[in-house]
Amino acid sequence: MNGPSSANTALPIIHLLSSGGFYGAERMLLDHCVATPGRHQVMFLDAPPELIMRFRQAGVDAQGCTGFTALLRHLRQRRGEHPLINTHNFKGLLFGWLAATLLRLPLVITQHGFTPRSRKQKFYTWLSLQLCRTASVNRVVCVAESIAALHRQASVRAEKLQVIPNGLPAAEAARKARAGRQRQLAGYVGRLSSEKGPDLFLDALIPLCLHHPQLDAVMLGEGPERESLQARIDAAGLHQRIRLPGYQTDMRRWWRLLDALVISSRTEGTPMILLEAMQTGVPVVAFGVGGIPDVLEHRHNGLMAAPTDTAALARQLDSLLTDPVLARHLRDNARRTQQDRYDLKALAERWSQLYIRTAREARA
Repeated sequence: MNGPSSANTALPIIHLLSSGGFYGAERMLLDHCVATPGRHQVMFLDAPPELIMRFRQAGVDAQGCTGFTALLRHLRQRRGEHPLINTHNFKGLLFGWLAATLLRLPLVITQHGFTPRSRKQKFYTWLSLQLCRTASVNRVVCVAESIAALHRQASVRAEKLQVIPNGLPAAEAARKARAGRQRQLAGYVGRLSSEKGPDLFLDALIPLCLHHPQLDAVMLGEGPERESLQARIDAAGLHQRIRLPGYQTDMRRWWRLLDALVISSRTEGTPMILLEAMQTGVPVVAFGVGGIPDVLEHRHNGLMAAPTDTAALARQLDSLLTDPVLARHLRDNARRTQQDRYDLKALAERWSQLYIRTAREARA
């Protein structure tokens, strides 16, 4: 029984989140709803209409919600079905915690990662960890061991915590080789905002592009730093070689073109884009932050540099682009790692068992 086509006897699971677009957590949730047994409904506390439509087009029951009162009314109407709430970001967690406490519904918190760079974000992180300690929260699922460690440090009980990394469905087809192309292309994929480190990407790529005339780069995404990034590229005289094509709804073309994916994030969980690159055969160079070291083994299935060390990141990328034997070694091992450890079908079964166990314990 998968997501939207499940029989009426399947466990109802109501997901809560606010979102500005289709990014890593949203991609994870959409795949999750389709693959994991249960009767899934996604309640978007804030979201653009096109995002809600994207979930609906995939067969997922997705609804917009105008505030906590409307959410509470909806959950009261479904209370007789004994639904389980699963939250996916701070606003979802806060609303879900309040509703679960008031209505005595089982509550699972999915922690995709934290971005505590501003005072407000630090407060959100602190409050999130404190709420996870309370009796209203039945389970906390972290997508990376580094996130679980933060919860243990905050005294969240060990029996509440579980690490289930993100995964991908089976690939439709492998990436075709790019034989005969003289130029090389390195890519950044993500929101153009501080936590994803687009400025650090340029710190590494501008000197490399100046040193290697055959190297180009693309930064795929949108965000508040776009103008400052473009200004840096223009000042370096690289506007024709480092491009910002904007947010991409379909990555398949880019996976065929990229020689390397560079992940320059300051903080991460288990990035979906990392798993996609591994699956499609694009070698990865990344900072060793968050859950990335859980996935990558240096010089086995990817290359890593110390967090924010852009000179080291540039050296690792340079070694990849100048050594085709190393690139092939990393590519082959990365594919095997993704298939063996980050396959959605196997991870969905772990989620299913967690949901069933949580609902059973809540009714006991």
